Amino acid sequence: MTGLDEMGPVDYLCIEFPRGSLTGTALPLLLDLVDRRIVRVLDLLFVRKSPDGTVVALDGRELEMSGLGAFHGAASGMLGGDDLRDAATVLEPGAAAILLVYENLWAAPLSRALRRSGAHLVAGGRIPIQELLGALDESEPAIANGR
Repeated sequence: MTGLDEMGPVDYLCIEFPRGSLTGTALPLLLDLVDRRIVRVLDLLFVRKSPDGTVVALDGRELEMSGLGAFHGAASGMLGGDDLRDAATVLEPGAAAILLVYENLWAAPLSRALRRSGAHLVAGGRIPIQELLGALDESEPAIANGR
């Protein structure tokens, strides 16, 4: 593993798949990002929420069956029991999810330069695409009217 001072920003995602929607079509896109060294998967946990609300992590055999076997062993130790409990609060019963922690390799050179110059991140966030689309829809009439 690269020294922490050499790493790019690290993000996490919890991606829910309602029952029957896990097709594996996005997996090649994630593998492509890894192969092109745009991201590095640090931790990946595939979970399922039972109808009674219990969330369990799937084991290696189940990962192979789901098509995620390429990431078996991607375990930095960052994901654990607290993450399963957090996932239980947001997932629908019967859904599956991927909890993913990844390094943004594309941003590592910029991050290193900023750290070396004494800069540090004081805030961050992500704008959900639904909010962005809503804002764009609301601004369309104003743009059309020359405002």
